[in-house]
Amino acid sequence: MLDRTKDISVSAQAWFDAFERMLGEPEPHALSSLFLADSFWRDVLALSWNLQTLAVRDEIAQALAMLAGEAAPTNFEIAQNRAPPRWVTRAGTSTIEAIFNFETAIGRGSGIVRLVPDTADGDRLKAWTLLTALDELRGFEEQLGTSRPRGQAYSRDFRGPNWLDQRNAARDYADRDPAVLVVGGGQAGLSIAARLKQLNVDTLIADRAMRIGDNWRKRYHALTLHNQVQVNHLPYMPFPPSWPTYIPKDKLANWFESYVEAMELNFWTGTEFEGGVYDEAKGHWTVTLRRADGSKRTMHPRHVVMATGVSGIANMPDIPTLADFKGTLLHSSRYEDGENWTGKRAIVIGTGNSGHDIAQDLYSSGAEVTLVQRSPTLVTNIEPSAQLAYATYNEGTLEDNDLIAASMPTPLARKTHVMLTEQSKELDKELLDGLQRVGFKLDFGEASTGWQFKYLTRGGGYYFNVGCSNLIIEGAIKLKQFSDIESFVTEGARMKDGSIIPADLIVLSTGYKPQEYLVRKLFGDAIADRVGPVWGFGDGFELRNMYARTKQPGLWFIAGSLAQCRINSKYLALQIKAIEEGILGREVSTA
Repeated sequence: MLDRTKDISVSAQAWFDAFERMLGEPEPHALSSLFLADSFWRDVLALSWNLQTLAVRDEIAQALAMLAGEAAPTNFEIAQNRAPPRWVTRAGTSTIEAIFNFETAIGRGSGIVRLVPDTADGDRLKAWTLLTALDELRGFEEQLGTSRPRGQAYSRDFRGPNWLDQRNAARDYADRDPAVLVVGGGQAGLSIAARLKQLNVDTLIADRAMRIGDNWRKRYHALTLHNQVQVNHLPYMPFPPSWPTYIPKDKLANWFESYVEAMELNFWTGTEFEGGVYDEAKGHWTVTLRRADGSKRTMHPRHVVMATGVSGIANMPDIPTLADFKGTLLHSSRYEDGENWTGKRAIVIGTGNSGHDIAQDLYSSGAEVTLVQRSPTLVTNIEPSAQLAYATYNEGTLEDNDLIAASMPTPLARKTHVMLTEQSKELDKELLDGLQRVGFKLDFGEASTGWQFKYLTRGGGYYFNVGCSNLIIEGAIKLKQFSDIESFVTEGARMKDGSIIPADLIVLSTGYKPQEYLVRKLFGDAIADRVGPVWGFGDGFELRNMYARTKQPGLWFIAGSLAQCRINSKYLALQIKAIEEGILGREVSTA
């Protein structure tokens, strides 16, 4: 009997051979026969130059046949340096999962096919999902490993500028403008700048904070990441193996500083991006940067990448009578530490992660805390429930797991998260029952898709429990519903039953406005209207206007978790490089 792993590999390669052969045929019907009736193809730049997901085999076959002529995909073969083909369970379905490599007319790619026996066709193996992703542009490979720059080792000019002189000149931009201006120096900005650096695209990061990493460092004192270290590496430089499972904010902030230095990224701190105007004829922006000393610099980058994150402009809701409160009023983005509120009374409005964490921090500092719930909230224990979504990252290589993450079409990801949400509800039953007993209103996401899709659609609305829920159940932190508040008064909040909740501090943990608000502020109505909504899905399977060309040439967006930024910065950088080299047009393809 043949080894089971070998049988799988033979079957997978046979599918690739048939797929490549049928891609060259003019009639897509044969190609359609390789896919299940309900199947998905996600293409990330490789054939379409878009990030797009197609469903149903006939539509997939027609698109593949149309795009294959120009893209000329070939040499589909099982990747020898990756996880071998194997049986796995994805979205509740047992499937053969095979990682493969291929080439196109302009570069090299990798992908994943998932093969399932088709019971309607004699159990013939057919594709359930297919990912084709561009990895590199031929002739413009990343400057890594054997392709790394040689530096001055063999061509030293003892009278010329040394490495430090060159770095200072590169960072100063005294005699040139960058090709790419990245607005924002968090994980999104660092990831895309590092990718572009390795593709030899001149890139400047501008951030209004006075120190690299302050977007994390300046947040509330007790903050740590809510997902585990193995998920959160930045491109090229993994965290040291000695690091804790959950990274403290200051440790991450300091790493950002080290990362910028080690990756030789050009970064201007204390720099406010004041907006820009695009010149269609010249193909570049005119932007204004205001430095910390008040001076201004006008630049003409060909690309502006907005890396300001999902959490951009603080959402300050118009709450009637709140102006009557005479104590301290803060948005959660301005809250730093509970030590100043020892022995004081605080009201925290909002029950997402920030609201819960701030309430717990205040309580731990000796404040009397009331948490006010505005709308139902998803709650899940940080372990094990919140980590279920990252199970694949507990084994295998980061490269393989990132490809697996990129390969899951949104409808199947939704199905997966419905299953994970049900599993979480069972694991967290005691906690959830306790919250309901004290009047906390629970929510499990649209169609029970859980916290991940809350994040992908609205950027929040959930809490990973690290103890605050237990304090609420015990009554140590009081819980009130916003709907029970009649008005705010000088000394706090008056409830509808006539009682007063006294407060010295009110914290509004009310989230952030969508990114399109920032686009409108910085670029004006015409560009904001042209681009449309940013983040969320709308009617499609891809995040809107993220990691890809927008309807405004030269304007790009990157945001999300460290993992999302690490994965998608690669594809965003490839598009910018392709435009810079004349391989790809600036306009969004309608194909």
